[in-house]
Amino acid sequence: MLPSLQESVDGDERELESSEEGGGSAEERRPERYSNSYYCLYSYQGYSSSEQAVDSDDGSPSSATPETPSAEDFSIPEFRVGCYYCLLQQEKLLETATVETNISPPEYVTCFLGGSEKGLELFRLELDIYVQGLKTNLDSEKSNLETYIKPYLRSWFEDSVCPIQRVVQLFQEKLTFLLHAALSYTPVEVKNSDERIKKDIHRFLSAASLQGLIQEGTMTSLCVAMTEEHHKSVVIDCSGPQPQFHNAGSNKFCDDWMQAFLNGAEGGNPFLFRQILENFKLKAIQDTNNLKRFIRQAEMNHYALFKCFVFLKNCGSGDVLLKIVKVEQAEMPEAKNVITVLEEFMRETAVA
Repeated sequence: MLPSLQESVDGDERELESSEEGGGSAEERRPERYSNSYYCLYSYQGYSSSEQAVDSDDGSPSSATPETPSAEDFSIPEFRVGCYYCLLQQEKLLETATVETNISPPEYVTCFLGGSEKGLELFRLELDIYVQGLKTNLDSEKSNLETYIKPYLRSWFEDSVCPIQRVVQLFQEKLTFLLHAALSYTPVEVKNSDERIKKDIHRFLSAASLQGLIQEGTMTSLCVAMTEEHHKSVVIDCSGPQPQFHNAGSNKFCDDWMQAFLNGAEGGNPFLFRQILENFKLKAIQDTNNLKRFIRQAEMNHYALFKCFVFLKNCGSGDVLLKIVKVEQAEMPEAKNVITVLEEFMRETAVA
């Protein structure tokens, strides 16, 4: 176990536990204090400046500004929770709105409450994507509120926050294969599973990817390189009682982090799993940057080349990191020579 890994996991768990409180619904199969979630959707109609103050039928001035919702309209728990809110504009209605109406198309604000402030911030990207899924289904038909909108909003916590936790519980020790696939940009194909499991797996892979942490061009080139090298995707067969992996790989780095996930599973905290995943990615980026620094030094210094050997041997993910650096340094002749020597060292080490 990497020393920094366990320290960060323990610290995050203590902080998350101290900020999470409350009960949970009976239908959820996770600890009560993590299952409280709330949602609301507000719509409002804007008016042009010429219509902001108009006369009513009896001649008295009236305002076209919507009334502020009363406090009774809010579902406010008696303990601290995180708050996510987002403004949604209907683009199609914006395009078809005419000047003659003096009325702006309706806009919506959706709000989610749950978990802790720190915990919910970890899922901002997932919540952004989830809310965009709601955008195309908002219309003026009230029946749509009950048939689609309300059930969709009610599921926000299960669909956005809990997938990582469900994947950890499903794969257990085999999670190391999924971490390796995400780290190495190896494509993953899921067979014989229901739609929910398939979505959970791909959401986990997306969250575990280093996308956004390394250059976009490097990521694209690495995906192409990994696909060409393996000629095969990692296949997850869910037809049996336990998922089976084919063409999967792993390394010590992924094994260590897999164990961190399993250690965190005892508390059943979905926010802790997300934090562990973020730490996993940050450690991978830190190791990649260290390797690149050693390679730059090794272009002029043989002792630095030895440091590269030692680092690749001990980091636990030298096989993947070297591929990432190789793609980034492809146009640099000096670095290319160093990488060629390091690749030979990795092959000899693997044989030994």
